[in-house]
Amino acid sequence: MPKVKVDGVELEVPAGATVLQACEQAGKEIPRFCYHERLSIAGNCRMCLVEVKPGPPKPQASCALPATEGQEIRTDSEMVKKAREGVMEFLLINHPLDCPICDQGGECDLQDQSVAYGRGSSRYDENKRAVTEKNMGPIVKTVMTRCIQCTRCVRFAEEVAGVPEIGAIYRGENMQITTYLEHAAKSELSGNVVDLCPVGALTAKPYAFEARPWELKKTHAIDVMDALGTNIRLDSRGRQVLRAVPRINDDVNEEWASDKTRHNVDGLVRKRLDKPFVRKDGKLVPATWAEAFAAVAAVQHGGSVAAIAGDLLDCETMFAGKALVEKLGGTMLEGRQTGLSYDVSSLSSVVFNTPLADLETADVILLVGTNLRWEAPLVNTRIRKAIKKGAKVFAVGPEFDLTYKVEWLGNDASLLAKLPEAVTEAFKGAARPAMIVGGGVLAKDGAHGDTLALVETLGLVKDGWNGYNVLHFAAARMGGLMLGYATKGGIKAVAEAAPKLLFSLGADEVDYSAFDGSFKVYVGHHGDKGAHAADVILPGASYAEKAGTYVNLEGRVQFGEKAVFAPGDAREDWSILRALSEALGAKLPFDSFDALRAEMVKAVPALGVEGIADYGWSVPSLPTGATGEFGSPIKDFYLTNAICRASPTMQQCSAELIHGVEYAEAAE
Repeated sequence: MPKVKVDGVELEVPAGATVLQACEQAGKEIPRFCYHERLSIAGNCRMCLVEVKPGPPKPQASCALPATEGQEIRTDSEMVKKAREGVMEFLLINHPLDCPICDQGGECDLQDQSVAYGRGSSRYDENKRAVTEKNMGPIVKTVMTRCIQCTRCVRFAEEVAGVPEIGAIYRGENMQITTYLEHAAKSELSGNVVDLCPVGALTAKPYAFEARPWELKKTHAIDVMDALGTNIRLDSRGRQVLRAVPRINDDVNEEWASDKTRHNVDGLVRKRLDKPFVRKDGKLVPATWAEAFAAVAAVQHGGSVAAIAGDLLDCETMFAGKALVEKLGGTMLEGRQTGLSYDVSSLSSVVFNTPLADLETADVILLVGTNLRWEAPLVNTRIRKAIKKGAKVFAVGPEFDLTYKVEWLGNDASLLAKLPEAVTEAFKGAARPAMIVGGGVLAKDGAHGDTLALVETLGLVKDGWNGYNVLHFAAARMGGLMLGYATKGGIKAVAEAAPKLLFSLGADEVDYSAFDGSFKVYVGHHGDKGAHAADVILPGASYAEKAGTYVNLEGRVQFGEKAVFAPGDAREDWSILRALSEALGAKLPFDSFDALRAEMVKAVPALGVEGIADYGWSVPSLPTGATGEFGSPIKDFYLTNAICRASPTMQQCSAELIHGVEYAEAAE
């Protein structure tokens, strides 16, 4: 490890570190615009200049200079100060004075660094250049006159998202950043360029002119748009969430978030259920809570009670629902709304066993029946990293553009029984092999068993490594399975049992025609499919309006906080179930959220410990011999749940990016 001196203080730095990283290790703040920890080094903004000896007597860009033995680095010399002032002066030659109307105001790197490192005035009085606006689609708003050509967005699109559709045209002072052919950015991760942009050139179109950062209350939450458990921060004002931005968690989402995670929030205030409803003469009519509870209490169920959990639920709501069903004498609980009925006797056989951060180190990967770009975009970025380190990827299933090189073996489930020799040979020599099993596999009879049979054949489980991974895409799935929301035979078996009283806990993807004989009580937050089929609607809270425990696809337990209050008469789901239990004469044993969480942790201790739950490893004996083609369970990435379907932004993304509808810009 080389030893260097930073402003007179000697320290050891890791081999391969840059001078900028050495300065940061010494606790010195180095200004930068183009450098980003997760992107390749460009070295083109020159803001990170430092003085280095031995070396030429001039400032050098610290982001692109390797730290070597014996270097003496100065970050605070007069030469460095003047050099940074000069760079900032150049950067501001063409930058417009837009701060009062710029959405980046208050959290802008250019503002902060110009105050800290710039001159008090400029010596330039030439006219500023202007750049025409670009159309980057429904997510990203452009004001390219503000662009300082740091190329962070270009490098993100190419290296992380894998969709190299942003680049530079022209040269010198005429250079412009744009999408090629000026079409909408078609990556499901495109919104991340807004966070990366150090100026106001790229901002969030749905959030334009909504608020200033100092007006907003910031709440740590967990995303429920997929099963990854992306760590997010909900920014709210009053009773409305105005934006969701990712928090850094290297074990889960790094610092990225999908476009669906970022921009579903405008769906939280639309199509909301804000009062109870009771069905009378075939029509749903508004009612009081007492009338709604009385309608449920009037049902003669005789213990024939079931509950179906939706995809966006927290564990506390599911536990309260389970406790109520059991108090009423029922046993049927199901969370797999779309009809899946896979074996759950061993949770280790239906979880993503490889920690997400370790997936980057896999050397051979087999994808089975999955479109990772839609089912888990941030798992896809991990595989891109593995490929950069030399991993080889094979796939069985329908072909998709996954943004990296894949050797497609065909879309026939029978291939799992006789994989080509090239695949078995590649796995034979692999130190860290991995297989990712998608929703298309769990929907096909025998396919789950076929993939488990490959565990030994491909050597997926070794000391300190488990490469067998099932990919869920419902945020509530693993938590629901831990709480017992899995009836043998799935939802079909629940329908055949014809429960007299059915609790639908935010379940909007169910085919309710199979439950025509049941009295359906819907506890949820949006007027979607579940509410339309219900006999009684009890308005609940969305993920932003309640604290909760969530378990992601790798079995990682995480806790989210409450950002805002639910609208109107809507209440938190657990409190609705607690009040309803008293009306039904089956009072639940908790009167507060903390008491409920304590009861849940007593029943399932793993839900009280943040981190990956240990399910052990055991392989159930399952039927094999699947045949036929795998289907794709997600038909439209942007409209997978009730919140997204209520969101105008998600509707426009679906129309423009998936269905090819053309939206004219104002100037057109």
